[in-house]
Amino acid sequence: MSEERFGEFVLVRRHERGHVAELVLDRPKAMNAVSTEMARSIAGACTALGADRDVRAVVLTSSHERAFCVGADLKERNSFSDADLVRQRPVARGAYTGVLELPVPAVAAVHGFALGGGFELALSCDVIVADRTAVMGLPEVSVGVIPGGGGTQLLPRRVGAARAAELIFTARRVEAAEARELGLVDRLVDEGRDREEALAMASRIAANSPVGLRAAKRALRLGHGLDLSAGLEVEDAAWRSVAFSGDRAEGVAAFNEKRRPEWPGE
Repeated sequence: MSEERFGEFVLVRRHERGHVAELVLDRPKAMNAVSTEMARSIAGACTALGADRDVRAVVLTSSHERAFCVGADLKERNSFSDADLVRQRPVARGAYTGVLELPVPAVAAVHGFALGGGFELALSCDVIVADRTAVMGLPEVSVGVIPGGGGTQLLPRRVGAARAAELIFTARRVEAAEARELGLVDRLVDEGRDREEALAMASRIAANSPVGLRAAKRALRLGHGLDLSAGLEVEDAAWRSVAFSGDRAEGVAAFNEKRRPEWPGE
């Protein structure tokens, strides 16, 4: 396994087998509160991972025992002038869009607090695995703002408009069992097993065609919210992008020869 740091607060681990990378939020002294520097590092790490053709799946994890991420660094924000906040906005937004626009499947491994921007980082992933210590929510209206990392758009897509409205308007925290019931998380595991389960899921994902995975994610994302006819056109375009690939030829050959495929990745 190799490791690479992006600034002081973000670590990327590339696992030697399985084509899985971990993007580790690593600002434990602040419970991974997202400062300007950390936001820039998250965006940089996502750019690097998206360009790495050897990576087929990403797991977003935390180095803090009691928190995934508590959201924006409000201590830093307290010192900002209006001009500072305007300048920081594209940097902060780049962290969330960086995760959201990863071209490969992304799995969030959540334990402890995932609040505000922390929950939005998880929502930017394709699948959320949480352990029973997880507490999540979007409390932004309680401090005079609104979710600004995609929460007002991603949460209703996950749980529906009315349920998202109730959670955003009340700013309430949701514990793990209710979060699973409401659909805020996709898989609930025993305490301390979120990372293990997320990595196992990512390994299963990464065993599949890298060309197919990127195309399937593209079709899922671009087709969401379209009417059926338009969505099927998005799917057809994605299918055509893989139908004549080396991965398709290898996949069919391996199936007929009853062996594991060796994906060329093109």
